[in-house]
Order: sequence, then C-alpha cells, then structure tokens
Amino acid sequence: MRHVCVLLPNKQHLDCSVRMRARGQEVMNAVLHLLDVSDLQVFGLALLRDNEYLFLDLEQKLSKYFAKIWNRESLKVPFILFLRVKFYLESGLLIFSSKVRQLYYWELRQKVLHSHSCDQEALFFQLAASALQAEVGDLEPEEGIEKEGGEEKQERMQYFLTEDYFPPWLINQRGRSFLLQHSPVLHGEQRGVPRSRAILQFLKEASGLRDGPLTFYRMKQGKKELRSSILLGVALTGVHIYQEVEGKQCALFVFTWSDIDRFTFQGSRFEITAVGSLGLSQLVYYTHSAFHSKHILRHLSDSHHFYISTKDAASYIQQLEDMQTCQLHKEAYICDIMCLRQRLRCHNITASVSDCSDMEETDTAWIKDEAEDEDQSPSSVEEPEEVFVDDPAEVSWLAELLHGVSVGGPLEFPSSSWAAVTVEMKQVLCRRAGEGVSVD
Repeated sequence: MRHVCVLLPNKQHLDCSVRMRARGQEVMNAVLHLLDVSDLQVFGLALLRDNEYLFLDLEQKLSKYFAKIWNRESLKVPFILFLRVKFYLESGLLIFSSKVRQLYYWELRQKVLHSHSCDQEALFFQLAASALQAEVGDLEPEEGIEKEGGEEKQERMQYFLTEDYFPPWLINQRGRSFLLQHSPVLHGEQRGVPRSRAILQFLKEASGLRDGPLTFYRMKQGKKELRSSILLGVALTGVHIYQEVEGKQCALFVFTWSDIDRFTFQGSRFEITAVGSLGLSQLVYYTHSAFHSKHILRHLSDSHHFYISTKDAASYIQQLEDMQTCQLHKEAYICDIMCLRQRLRCHNITASVSDCSDMEETDTAWIKDEAEDEDQSPSSVEEPEEVFVDDPAEVSWLAELLHGVSVGGPLEFPSSSWAAVTVEMKQVLCRRAGEGVSVD
C-alpha cells in the first residue's frame, strides 16, 4: 500500500491509501468517498512538476507519475497530489453539489488574489463584497456603527484582512486604509443575500475576470531560451496566450475553439494552428518536456470536449438568469411608474414609457487534436460517459435560481447526461412561457 495525500482548494487535505499498482482513478474514487459526493464534475487530480500543475490521466498507473520512488518500500513520506479545477464555468449553477461548489469557490478565491487584471479594478471591489457576504454574512447596520465611538467604529470596520480579498498590486496602489474604508460600504449593500447565493454571485462575477477562470501553462518562445515568458491559458471557450514583459502580462492572442484548426506536439515543441480565415502563421512554442506537452494537449482536448457537452445546459441557465433579471427590472419599473403617476396626477400630466430586453446566443465550436509522439497519443473528442450529477434529492440549485417562482410539480433530474439536464431546463422555460414570460 502507498499513502497519498490530496490537497484541497480550501487548504484542507485528505489522506488515502492505495495499492502499489493503483491507477489515478483509484485515488479519485477514494476522494469521492471521503468527500461523500458522487462526482467532482469540474475537478481533476494534478501533480506539481517543474513548478507547474499537470492533470493526471486517471487511467494511467501512479508509478508513471512518481517514477522510481513509488516502488521504494521504506519510504514513509506521503505522495502529494492536488485536487484542482480542470474546467471553469460561467455559472456556478452547473455545479449541482454544494460541497463541490464550495471547493470551486475556494479555488476561484485564490485565482482572484493572483490576478493581474489591472484594468478591472472595480470588479475586484465587487468580488470582495460578494466574498465577504459569503464568508462573514450580513454586516451590522450602519446606524448601529454610527453610535459607537471613533476607535470602536474603526476597529469594527476592520473585520477582514485586505490580503485575503485583494491582489497585492491593488493593495499597493490604493493602500489598506482605502480598501478598509470603502469595502464595508459595498459589503453592506449585500445585506440580506443568503451565503449560498453570495457564493453563486461571486462565481458569476469571477467568470468575467480576464485572467481568472484559466489554467496557465508556461512555455518558451525559443528552444534555447532560459526563461519561459509565454503563458498559455486554457479557458472554457478556448485558449488565451499572454507574454510576460517586465513583470506584466500582455495579451497576444485570444482564440475560441472555432478559431483553432489543430494542436500538435513533437517532444517539447508545441504548435498551434489557427483556421485559415484568420490569416495567422503557425504558432510554435516550447514546453518543459514531451511529458508536459502530452498532458497539456490532453487538457486542451478534454476542455473542448467539456465545452461541447455543457454548452446547451449553460445556454438555458443563462436564459433563466436573464428572465429572473428581467423580472426584477419589471418589478422596479412598475414601482417607479406608480410613483411617477401619482406625481403626474398632481400636475395633470400624462406620460408613457416602453421597455425592452435583449438575449444573446452562443455559437458552436470544434477542434482537431493531433500528436506526433510515438509513445503517447492524446485522447480524441468522444461523447461523455460519466454522469455529471449528484443525487437528485440533494440538488437545490434550480430552486435557488427560480426563487419566488412556481415551477409546478416536483423537480426531477435525469442522470443520463448533460443533455438530460438541458431537457429539464427546456421544460422549465416552457412553463415560464406559459406564465406569460418571453423566452425568445
């Protein structure tokens, strides 16, 4: 038996013992059992190699990743693996288990702290407010704080560490006192929002961070270069390529899956070929080794596969969120009109207003994966075989989404595939349409 320690995004760890001939899936099964969930959906097991996280092929033996030390009988030190987000989402509602959603939240929390999106400063304040609401809860009403003395009030407002909610560059730029002064104001505006909804709100906002929902891999522009200045980011919708210049990340290319013709590698040489309509020459970079190239290519292939299999479900969730937003706007609109009419009656004036809403559609994308390594070949895009849902009795995400809306009948979630989830969403949309809410 071998002792494996799995580090979680929330800084906790799980200890498990597996057979010496165990494959990665055996560790994943142990993690599922210890966390008491049926599927981790967007997570994968990774190891740290050359200061870079590489996701394991769960069908491979662990001895392949830990080499000769795996076979040493006298070794007492546990083997370290990491449970990390492999696929990012635009909405946390696609994560059905609250436990898994919590782990996803904590990893994104760390991603925010390491973000270099200096042009999105306002978003960091909103993210901090949502995170404080999720972790601290409601802030004491301002009226109660005003009655306290100056020192007591200042101490009460300093209820968090800026380093836990803001990236270092923003702290240096604005100063701690500025952040401690203004963050509670935004946090106070979240009063009454349940912690579970605050987490969903944070996940939604974090998906808009330019360098947040990405897994980065370092590459070199030239084979003989000593420093890896290229960052290849794997996103839900494609690939982002950055270059580090004087400590700053400069965006070079942003490709959707439909922009890419193929990825190929030969040893450490990694090639990206865009579709001919973009008029770009082939991009050539260099990874640490053929081992890195193979695992990066597998991650790209799996990410595209995941995007295709969840695209419809994500689209319908977006429609539901848009309808809920539209309903809130309509309620505010009606309230404002009633007040306006009362005022206009006093002056014998009449007025009319109109209201409209827009919806967006998502496009499809495809990708070809090729490899020129004789020993290893990346997985091809296939239909998903695993079920991406937990026990239907534990699923509460749709009820949270349709807060205050009668769905009519119990919620049932088929467990065959993501397509089944989409069918359920279509039924919800049809019922909403019957209630007079436009879904087109």
